[in-house]
Amino acid sequence: MEDQLRPIYQEKASQNNTLGILILEKKKPISPVTDNFDVILFIIVRDSEELWYVKHYEFENKSAAMHIVDEKLLQHWIDTSSYRRAVEWVINGHIIFERNEYLTNLKEHLREFPQQTRDLKKAIEFAKLIRSYTESKDLFDSEQYLDSYSRMVNSLHYLARLSIIEKGFHPEVTVWNQVKRIEPEIYKLYQELIESGEPTEKRIQLMILAVEHSISKRSRSSAQHLLQLMNEREEPWSFGELKVHPEIQEYILDLSSMIEYLVDHGVIEVVPQDTKGPGVFHRSYKTVEKYIEE
Repeated sequence: MEDQLRPIYQEKASQNNTLGILILEKKKPISPVTDNFDVILFIIVRDSEELWYVKHYEFENKSAAMHIVDEKLLQHWIDTSSYRRAVEWVINGHIIFERNEYLTNLKEHLREFPQQTRDLKKAIEFAKLIRSYTESKDLFDSEQYLDSYSRMVNSLHYLARLSIIEKGFHPEVTVWNQVKRIEPEIYKLYQELIESGEPTEKRIQLMILAVEHSISKRSRSSAQHLLQLMNEREEPWSFGELKVHPEIQEYILDLSSMIEYLVDHGVIEVVPQDTKGPGVFHRSYKTVEKYIEE
């Protein structure tokens, strides 16, 4: 298929702002990785007016999708796991053109998975996990068992991705295949939730206990991105200050529930600040000392 697409990608390769071109072919009849196209042509460019351009082709009863992505947007996807397919395309795609070993270096960077990027990804998944888990628990307490079940399935997905990142890997689209190899204990929880013959209520009740334990033992390491940022100064932080911090924007929507969890579990402490109203205080936050020193 590469030969049929050669005229298309050669034109892009001749342009000075093209950094690299990858090709990824469909391996099985149903292929989420390629969006069920027979081939993905992934082109990375620099300083593009359009950050992400997509065009679809058909040839000899085959289908192809060409994605042209600006390197800044791709880096955002890599840092935040916001479009995991693109990360898989880089990792598993075959290089058919690159400028100054751009793709070779990018592939190596993804294999190394720097700690700073890993901490950000863990914080993102941890924040989503906290919100989803607390919603599932609240729905269970309200006897809304089917809704609670749905949120618990989501919680296990976030926990699965978190565990994969902890092991130094990028979560793939087929995340449970990874978890089965990398973290079989979490895979077993997922099996128990969806395959057990127990009543739905009982299954959720057991998962609440198991997931709470998994969250608790990961809370400090998963929150390192936030804790290190808060430790950059001695003064406590108001929520408003944290909310506008540029490094937190990728998990800002789940920040409030994440902070409340960390407060409840003694990782972050509340520092009351006086207001004009007697007996009413602003809440500000700082890290608990033992979590800074260790």
